[in-house]
Amino acid sequence: MLDMKLIRSNPEMIRKNCVRRGFDVDVDALLELDVQCRQLTGEVETLRAERNRLSKCCAADPAARETVKAMRGKIADKETALAEIQRKIDGIVALMPNLLSDDVPDGKTDADNLEVRRVGEIPVFDFKIRDHQELGETLDILDIARGAKVAQTGFYYWKGKGAILAQSLFFWVQKFLVSRGFTAFMTPCVAKERTLFGTGYLPFFADQTYNLAKEDLALIGTSEQTLVGYHADDLLDGAKLPLCYTAFTPCFRTESGSYGRASRGIFRVHQFHKVEQIIFCRPEDSVKYHEFCLENEETILKTLGLAYHVVNVCVGDLGAPGYKKYDIEAWFPCFNGYREVTSNTNLLDFQSRRLNIRYKDGDKRELVHTISATAATDRMLIAIMENFQQSDGSIVVPEVLRPFTGFDKIEAPKK
Repeated sequence: MLDMKLIRSNPEMIRKNCVRRGFDVDVDALLELDVQCRQLTGEVETLRAERNRLSKCCAADPAARETVKAMRGKIADKETALAEIQRKIDGIVALMPNLLSDDVPDGKTDADNLEVRRVGEIPVFDFKIRDHQELGETLDILDIARGAKVAQTGFYYWKGKGAILAQSLFFWVQKFLVSRGFTAFMTPCVAKERTLFGTGYLPFFADQTYNLAKEDLALIGTSEQTLVGYHADDLLDGAKLPLCYTAFTPCFRTESGSYGRASRGIFRVHQFHKVEQIIFCRPEDSVKYHEFCLENEETILKTLGLAYHVVNVCVGDLGAPGYKKYDIEAWFPCFNGYREVTSNTNLLDFQSRRLNIRYKDGDKRELVHTISATAATDRMLIAIMENFQQSDGSIVVPEVLRPFTGFDKIEAPKK
């Protein structure tokens, strides 16, 4: 959510930002409501002060008592009108996108994202390769059919050594992040509407949310929601910033609107698993910690031995709450291209303003900035399967994961 003071002082910048981001926002109407709000606020405060002054005379002056009684009704009417104007202001501001970093590229889709760098050697195979779905079935480590039978399409089972590989990856990534100063969490898998609104998933991604019937709860789409919401209405100690949090959770998204997009196997599903990085920091440090999270993601990909490239996400592919976002796309042999495995977003104070998360430093009280960045998802497992497959149909386990899996290769079960 943007600061009304910023909108008031820089209306033309806000108009241009909304147009560039494709949001139809009537900034002039908002500014007119703001004028009405401030004027009415002044009238209410003046009436309250006069009422308080006269109240001191009520005991000795019957006329003052009558005046105060009349003023109460007048104040109540103005407060009702003020609340309605504020509701309208809040409704408009809630639909406004965040500001954009100067270096966010133009563009409409992920095809327009700007490559920052490429890292690693793309593997070359001298045999016919299999995609992760075929490998999963042959090695009996991934069962998509029974996921659909038990739940519906978009749900799946990791099985046997596949499940062990998955758990090993997620545990190793969390262990790595803890070594980098992150505090590990296990969070709820549901969140209230206020939490989803506060983190920017409502109203901007409402169609991606699984709501629980007759409850003010929805399944989380990411632990970003529960980790950022953890500090709602908190006043943090500035001396302890940054706060770096990580959690591993299942994540649930409807994937509404994704029909027709490349989604064979489990690349685009309704339930997946993710290790997240969340950072609360001082405003002047958010660029630094955005890069810090990217460094962590790249270290993970390099250590696993996966080729990837980093892209600066274009304006059309950048969600409304984001100020700037990096995606890392790993190489997927069976797609013959790079595909997203992590996203890393600097949100400035967009979330902290909506959730009232501040820090204190002496007499200073300021909103924190938040960074939300993926560390690992099931997509990394897909990349491991496809990149490290062997001519005999087996998969070599990345060396860093072998102490956790207890095996260095996944082979087809003996018949």
